[in-house]
Amino acid sequence: MSKQKKPATPVAPVSAEQAAMAARYEETLKSFKENSIVGGKVLEVRSNEVVVDIGFKSEGIIPGEEFKDLAAVKAGDPIEVLIELLENDDGQIVVSKQRAEQQRNWDRVLQNFTEGSIIEGTIVGRVKGGMLVDVGVDAFLPGSQLDITPVKDPDAYLNKPLEFKILKINKERRNLVVSRREMLEDRRKDQKKSLLREIQIGQIRKGFVKNLTDFGAFVDLNGMDGLLHVTDMSWGRVNHPSEMLKVGQELEVLILDVNLEKERISLGLKQKTRNPWDDIEARYQVNRRVHGIVTNVMPYGAFIQIEDGVEGLVHVSELSWTKRVAKASDVLTVGQAVDAVVLGVNRDEQKISLGIRQTESNPWDRVQEKYPIGTRIKGKVRNFTNYGAFVEIEEGMDGMIHVSDMSWTRKVNHPTEVLKKGDVVEAVVLEVDPSQQRISLGLKQAQEDPWSTIASKYKVGQRVKGKVSKLASFGAFVEIEEGIDGLVHISQLSDDRVQKVKDVLQPGQEVEARVIKIDPVERRIGLSIKAAKMGDEEFKVDESMLEGLRPGESIVDMGGMLDAALGAAQASQEEWRPGEKGEKGEKKE
Repeated sequence: MSKQKKPATPVAPVSAEQAAMAARYEETLKSFKENSIVGGKVLEVRSNEVVVDIGFKSEGIIPGEEFKDLAAVKAGDPIEVLIELLENDDGQIVVSKQRAEQQRNWDRVLQNFTEGSIIEGTIVGRVKGGMLVDVGVDAFLPGSQLDITPVKDPDAYLNKPLEFKILKINKERRNLVVSRREMLEDRRKDQKKSLLREIQIGQIRKGFVKNLTDFGAFVDLNGMDGLLHVTDMSWGRVNHPSEMLKVGQELEVLILDVNLEKERISLGLKQKTRNPWDDIEARYQVNRRVHGIVTNVMPYGAFIQIEDGVEGLVHVSELSWTKRVAKASDVLTVGQAVDAVVLGVNRDEQKISLGIRQTESNPWDRVQEKYPIGTRIKGKVRNFTNYGAFVEIEEGMDGMIHVSDMSWTRKVNHPTEVLKKGDVVEAVVLEVDPSQQRISLGLKQAQEDPWSTIASKYKVGQRVKGKVSKLASFGAFVEIEEGIDGLVHISQLSDDRVQKVKDVLQPGQEVEARVIKIDPVERRIGLSIKAAKMGDEEFKVDESMLEGLRPGESIVDMGGMLDAALGAAQASQEEWRPGEKGEKGEKKE
């Protein structure tokens, strides 16, 4: 039995109207081109995408990140998209809202702006070599074109609406290069011309501190910079502009001078206020007591601010009545509050001399009452000079023992021969001079003078024994008791003629001699070794014995003339002796 064929399903005939509609649809599809912008409407908003209908055979799908606020998008909203592909591998059309906006913005830029135009934008991020600016389309801002001055922190400019000058437009590459620096410089040139036309000496202008240097501050006057010199910042002392100003600070300044040829403007800040030095002499009379703050310390003194814009100098010599202050920093520090007394005022030179020691009574005013001549004192040896030793009588007050007042029996060439630092000594006040702040002391005067008993201990003709202490070209000195030397002249060494003393005697050698002369006034003793060999009955002092001991020659003065005879005395050296005035003998530390 043969199978019968199933009859074919009949096809409904296409009406003329349907055919016309199909033709129009096909024609519509032909009008859609890639990279063209078309309008449509939102069909559906999903979690991360939006479905749109642009009248094409398939709907377009736009990623949610292309919308600034996806939650605000609703079905039915009109929308413009750019066709990227008419059909992808899945047969779907590919569209982009973001690229459509960029195309519209780029068209707007080309239509409304040219190179050199000013355009608004926002710096949205950093890229290699500069910043990315959103001006509706992406534009490149080179790092050197961000501002007129070098920028330390570019991130401070992010997400702020700013204006830029278009440097270059590349239509083919859709590349835009902008500059904020050139825009600012162009405006500054216009502002500068306007400023120079309007500015006049005596005007008060607003500005902001643009830069600080050691000598002043440059102030931007909205068009050009003016110099505010450090000396015009305050009537008082300003060591550095940073003490008063900081970069970016807004302030009002006075126009002091305008040089149109050199385009220079000099500014003043202190001139806006009264000069405190105008009536300074009336407000700060001599001997007035003042209170102030130490603002600066130098080796020679300290500056004290006694009011805004007014400082006085306390010289190092005016810090203490009794202490010798080497440098002001030994006594004062910056920021210290002190009292002082006005010593002098010079309005023309804007100088005030102050004294701190004058706030206390001067101990030297009563020193004569406290230490009359002849007073015995005890004190510690504090310091030396070539000609004496300083002994601390009380805290901050020294007396000086001259080398000539250290020993009755010997010449002292340097005080260290007798004393050392830290020794506690007893001395006698010889002289007090409050005007020169000097007290003369005597060390030997606190001891008994051995010459007061010499005449009773030694007689002419008396035999004595001693040791040779020193040799000289004209004789030898023999110590007959501690600290007392007698001179044996070369003619009295031997019965034989002596050419050189060292041929007969040596230091330390014990000898016997006769006393042939005693002069308590001149503090001299003459000896003769040759006469010691004579018998008592034949000894007789004659002129020949005294030939070498004439007045004025170096016989002895308890060892003092010994060094003079040897040429060791340094009489030419300047030194202060008790009773002398002037500057000799100033203390040496």
